[in-house]
Parts: sequence; structure tokens; C-alpha cells
Amino acid sequence: MIMLTAISRPISGWPVIILLIWAVLVCCQGCGGGANGNPPPPPPPPVTGLNKIDHIVFIIKENRTFDTYFGTFPGADGATTGVNSTGQVIPLGRAPDKTPYDLGHGFTDAVTAINGGKMNQFDLVKNGNVNGYLLPYTQMTETDIPNYFTYAKKFVLADRMFSSLTGPSFPNHLYTVAATSGGVISNPHRPDGTVDKAWGCDSDSTTTVRVLDSQGHLSLQYPCVDFQTLADSLESAGVSWKYYAPPQGQPGYVWSTLDAIRHIRLGPLWQSKVVSDTLFVQDAQSGNLPAVSWLVSGPTSEHPPDSTCLGENWTVQQLNAVMNGPLWNSTAIFLTWDDFGGFYDHVAPPTLDQYGLGPRVPLLIISPYAKSGFISHTQYEFSSFLALVETRFKLKPLTERDSKANPMVDSFNFDQNPLPALTLSQRTCP
Repeated sequence: MIMLTAISRPISGWPVIILLIWAVLVCCQGCGGGANGNPPPPPPPPVTGLNKIDHIVFIIKENRTFDTYFGTFPGADGATTGVNSTGQVIPLGRAPDKTPYDLGHGFTDAVTAINGGKMNQFDLVKNGNVNGYLLPYTQMTETDIPNYFTYAKKFVLADRMFSSLTGPSFPNHLYTVAATSGGVISNPHRPDGTVDKAWGCDSDSTTTVRVLDSQGHLSLQYPCVDFQTLADSLESAGVSWKYYAPPQGQPGYVWSTLDAIRHIRLGPLWQSKVVSDTLFVQDAQSGNLPAVSWLVSGPTSEHPPDSTCLGENWTVQQLNAVMNGPLWNSTAIFLTWDDFGGFYDHVAPPTLDQYGLGPRVPLLIISPYAKSGFISHTQYEFSSFLALVETRFKLKPLTERDSKANPMVDSFNFDQNPLPALTLSQRTCP
């Protein structure tokens, strides 16, 4: 059962009209296993060779589409031109390392940009066209993100990885731990529209999120939710885990998603299993990573307007720690970005339910058993991470989403000689 801790209130304004139209176009299919009285789905069947992976790491960064980062990658389904709201075909320009501003990437922005699958209204998102500058229609090349391209060439790049929800960070991060957002479709905001420095049970008492229920009704509710997560499944099964994130008061604390899960934030697991992101390198180097790790960061998250180069350097530091540590040969790392950030992508996301899928985001799968130089065209979403963990550790799915999500095992070859570590150098940033 999904519970939220505040009384809902009706909301008004033109975005609601768009949201309601969107809601009636699709039916709810992913509201959770067992929620309708049916028994929960059984655990996924075992996969031969997956037991060679004892450590699974999810690194979740911020706000980029596949075309923004890998649209020029050879052999991948990328684009170097886009279409705007007037039907004009526009060459994707050079994306700056630091953007001049953030782009609109809320639920209504995403619905507008996708435009029923036409993928031609990214210039209509907030700040999408500023005095003729079309920031959404920009992208990086190998020169700009050489280390990410190197990982893609050596390991696996997935070009059918979609964000789980048609919208922004907060609900998509909830999918990375629970294969649902509990109906949440927005980031937390105060009544004056400003963003709180904490997203979840530490939010200001006036902070709310938009919640869309299965009947298409919208309400405002406090962003402290309570439903089961993968962390709970792991804990019950005796499988070790940690959530590495910036601590309270530090930039990036808003992406410490378990802060939004009431029974975790207000229970003993918050003190023992939710730890500082700065400890990840230490744990990796010393061989003390748990079986399952989530890792998010603050100013190095690549969230616009922050530097992509600094973010890539941070990522290299984390991956070098794993590769140079004693656990490399038993580890699988999934490096992804949480939502489209307002940037262009040419592939229309499939509709699974009224919440998503959202636009494509990059995904790199890095492991000794990843297929070297492989481009996966299999449909993935954040629930695929959960499906992989549930398959590996024989856990029951949490919702319909992770029960049906592809667990990404097609990107591995457990019979191959393990790939060696690939230690890369950090770059000098502009």
C-alpha cells in the first residue's frame, strides 16, 4: 500500500489541463504488484553465470539525454539534428561545458517536448528558446566527454535506456529504489515556487509535490512517502547494501532519495546504511563495498549549469577506485542519468502507463563480464536495475514495472574471459 503523509489539496492552472489530457491517454499499469488484490509476482528465474557478480553499483547522475551525450557515437541510434516546434530541422550545436542556465524538465515540459511521440517541441520547454539560443538542441562529442566515450567503446553502451517517468529528478530517483514513484510526478517546491534544500521527510513543512493517481486526479502532498523499496527487500534477505549520497546540508542532498521514504528516514537504517558519497572511493579501494550500492553526488552530478568535465572527472575517480580495488572481478557498474533535463532526443519513449516512460538517457554498463564494445538496443528503464538485483539475489519484484522490466543480462557474457580494469586519467577542465 502506498501512503503519503499529508492531506491532498486540489491544484489549478494550465499545467493541470496538460497533465489530465496526458493521464486519460493511457491507463495505469505499473501501480505495484499485489495492489489490486492479486498475489505478487514470483521471483525472476535464475540466469546462468550471474552469480559471478557479487557487487552491483548504480551511479545516478543528472539531466542529460542520449543524443546530448552519445548522439555522435558510431553505431548507436543517435541524432545530430533535431526538429523544433515549427517543423524546422536544426543541426545540434556544440553543448557548453557549463550551461548558462537550467532547462525546464518537469512533467509538463516533458509532455510538451515529446508531443505525442513527434519529439519536436523541445524549444517550448522553459528556457528552450532564449533570444533565439536553442540550448536543448546542443550536444557533446567525443572531444568533450572522451572518458565516457572510452567506457562506451570498451564496455556496453545502451541506446534504448529510458527514464522511468515523463518528468524530473525526484520521481525518477524514486524509481531507482522502488520501481515506482507512488504517483509523484514533480520535484518538491514551496508555495512560492522556490526549491527546498531537502527533498523528502526533511523538507520544509510547506513543501509539496504533485501526485497523479490512477484515476488521473492531481493533488499536492508532502514529499514524505511510504512504500517498500529494494533496500527493504535486500535487508529482509540479509543482502548487504548502502546508499552513498551527500549528507544533509550539502549540495546534492536532494538526490539522497531514501530521505523521502518515511520508514527508512525515521528508522535505524538511515544511520547505518545511508552514508556520505565521499566514502565510496574508500570502500571500493579497501574491498568493503556492499552487495548493492547506490551512488549520487552534488556539484559533480552534471546537473545544468554545472560542469560536465568536472562531473566526468568525478565519475572516473569512482570507477578507478573500483577497478583498482580488490572487487573489480566480481562487480557490475551501471552509470546512468536520471532524466532528460530538457535536452533533445529523437526517439519517442514507449508508453508503459500514465507515468512513463520518459525520454532516453545514457547508460553505460561497466563490468569484467560486460560485452566489450557492445551497443545494446534492448529497452531498459530504471526498474531494470531492480530487476537485475532481484534476479541475482532471488528477490520478489516490488511492482509491475520491475516484474516486467528487462534485467539487462543480455549485455553480459559470463563465459568470456573477464575484461581487465581500465584506469583512466582525469582531465583538465575548461
